[in-house]
Amino acid sequence: MIRILTYKEIERGEWSRLVQTSATGTWFQTPEAFEFFESMPNLFRPFVVGVASNLPSLKGRGWDRLLLRGVCVGYVTVERNPIKQYFTRRAIIIGGPCFADDCTDEEVNALLCALKSTLLSGRDGVGSPIYIETRNFNDYSRWKEAFEKAGFEYKRHLNFHVDCTDKEKMWERLSENRKRQVRHVNGDFKFMILNLRFDNLSVTEQDVREWYEILAELYRTKVKTPLWPVEFFLEFYRQKRGVYLLQKHNGKVIGGIMCPIFENRCIYEWYICGMDAEYKESHPSVMATWAAMEYANTHGIARFDVMGAGVPDVPYGVRDFKAEFGGELVEHGRFICVCKPLLYKIGLLGVKMMKGV
Repeated sequence: MIRILTYKEIERGEWSRLVQTSATGTWFQTPEAFEFFESMPNLFRPFVVGVASNLPSLKGRGWDRLLLRGVCVGYVTVERNPIKQYFTRRAIIIGGPCFADDCTDEEVNALLCALKSTLLSGRDGVGSPIYIETRNFNDYSRWKEAFEKAGFEYKRHLNFHVDCTDKEKMWERLSENRKRQVRHVNGDFKFMILNLRFDNLSVTEQDVREWYEILAELYRTKVKTPLWPVEFFLEFYRQKRGVYLLQKHNGKVIGGIMCPIFENRCIYEWYICGMDAEYKESHPSVMATWAAMEYANTHGIARFDVMGAGVPDVPYGVRDFKAEFGGELVEHGRFICVCKPLLYKIGLLGVKMMKGV
C-alpha cells in the first residue's frame, strides 16, 4: 500500500538512507539541505513530501513497516515586496526528486500528485507557486511517463559531469587552452595541489563578502537574473554546508566558487565568479573551476557537477567555457508543471526584458 508522508512523518534515518543509496540522490535532497533552506524564512518556504510503501508481513508475524520510496525536497521563493512575490513565486526542486532505484511509476506519480496538492494549497502564507520545476542532475528517463501523467512537461536541458576519480585522466581531458592557463598560474602540474592558491580553511566572512560583490556584479551586468542577498552565502559559510574555494591576489579576493558536497559522490558548482577582465593573468574563473575538480580528486569525491549547461541547439558561451574541462555532456533535462499559465507567460516575458532578448 502506498502512503504519502509529510515532513513530520518522515523518519530522518530512512530519509538519509534513501538519498545515500539512490542513483538519483543529491545533496539538495538531503535533510541537511532542507534545514539549510529552512534556516532562511525570509528567502525560502522549504517543503518536503515523501512516498512510502508498507513492507509485507515477515514470517507470518502479522507486522509490517513503512519503507521510504521517494522524497522531494525544494522551496518556494519568497520576496519581501508583495507585488514582486505575486508575479515571481515559484517552486524549485534542485537536482530533481530522489527515488529508490526500483521505484514504480505508481509511487512516483503518487508523490508528484501529492507535491502539487501540497503546494497549490497555499497554506504557507506565500501563495501557491506559478510553476513547479525540477532541475535534474541525474537520469529520470525511466519515470518520464509518470511525470507526464502527473502534469509535468519535460524540457531539454544540458549539463556536464566531470569524473574526478583519476587525477592524470582528469588533467588529460582538459583542453589545451585550459591546461596552459592552469600551468601559467600554478606552475608544474605535478605540484599543483601544493601550489594551489585556494584554501577553505583560511576563508573568512569578509572574504565571502568580497567574493559576493564580484558575483553580484556578474549578475547585474551579464547574467541579469535575480541573485540571493549576501545573507544566503554567509549562512552557507556559517553552517559549513560545503566549501568556498577562493582565489586571492595580493590579499584581495578575485574569484572563487561555492560548492555543496554530497559525501564522496559529488561536489557541485552552485555559484562561481571571477574578475577575469581585471586579472587576466590569474584566470580566476578557470582556476575556480579547476580548484573544485582538484578538491574532489584529493578528497575522494567521484564527480564534479557544473549544475547546468543551457538548452541544446541554442548558443551559450557558458557551455563553451565549461566544455573545456573535459566533462561528459549529459541531457537530464527539467520537468515543469505550470500552475498559473497567464502569470507564467508574463514571467517569461519579464525575464526576456531583463536579459534584453
